[in-house]
Amino acid sequence: MSGREPLLQRSGVKKVEENRLPPNQVLTPKWPVLTHGEIPEVNLDTWRLHGWGRVRNDRAWTWEEFRSLPQVEVVSDIHCVTRWSRYDNRWRGVASREILERVQPLPEVRFVMVHAHGGYCANLPLEQFVAEDILFAHEHDGKPLAREHGGPCRMVVPQLYFWKSVKWVVGLEFLSVERAGFWEQYGYHMRGNPWAEERFQGR
Repeated sequence: MSGREPLLQRSGVKKVEENRLPPNQVLTPKWPVLTHGEIPEVNLDTWRLHGWGRVRNDRAWTWEEFRSLPQVEVVSDIHCVTRWSRYDNRWRGVASREILERVQPLPEVRFVMVHAHGGYCANLPLEQFVAEDILFAHEHDGKPLAREHGGPCRMVVPQLYFWKSVKWVVGLEFLSVERAGFWEQYGYHMRGNPWAEERFQGR
């Protein structure tokens, strides 16, 4: 990717209007605040986004370096495992593919563990991580991402239930073998596809 002007794109996985809401979800114009543990105070002077593991280039970006990377804007719907959905969220940030190009995962990489402040993490297949509408967002609907919603930076994975869109993201661990993330260790589904209602393991 090249250039500094944000690319506005609408999530390519969005269903047609009459089939836009996943099964057993309820549409809301609000954005409920749900989080595990306390909302952290993130110091931008010490914040880093670190990519490591099975990669050619172990990299860490400061906040200034992260913001200087090419920016994208994406409009996508979000779906929480607690059964609410919110349409047409406008995100601005850095595409996951930008990070991927710079860390250069080794050929055996198949999974990514996304890490956050406080020890939270969520697992993703690499093929999910590279989807064109996945990004590390620092703005939502034209404003800096609010602290309670994961600011200064959260990952956004529109295709999956929102627990996979890790708040307060600080690290990406590239793996050849899958590991369960925080909620997955407590019985949440390893994939989390809202259209298949993959809420819990065993479904």
